Amino acid sequence: RAQLRRRVFDDAAARARLEAILHPRIRAAVLERLRTLHAPYCLIVVPLLVETGFGELIDRILVVDIDEARQLERASARDGASTEAIRRIVSTQAAREDRLARADDVLINNGTLEELEHQVDHLHARYQALARAS
Repeated sequence: RAQLRRRVFDDAAARARLEAILHPRIRAAVLERLRTLHAPYCLIVVPLLVETGFGELIDRILVVDIDEARQLERASARDGASTEAIRRIVSTQAAREDRLARADDVLINNGTLEELEHQVDHLHARYQALARAS
């Protein structure tokens, strides 16, 4: 995984090839799952929503936001990658301001897991109410 990460984030052409292979397959899988879904609402997790054009499948955009320092710290702890490597990866994604500007809903992930769970509970109730109203 680390070797693939280095390759695709150090070589824009390699990243474009990988995305051209993966994104159509991911989109097809998502569409298939949506066709068979029986739930009041669903969340489609698309890390590159803004960059990949998945937006036309989405009624609302939820952004899980985190300040840059915590993002770098958590990603480094999770992946064992250097801060510089993580910055290179983040630089290929939509800017935080762009994601927040497109968001209908925002979960702030700067705190504890319990704080995040509390926000999720409130958002779940809101999404259920929106689903009932539509």
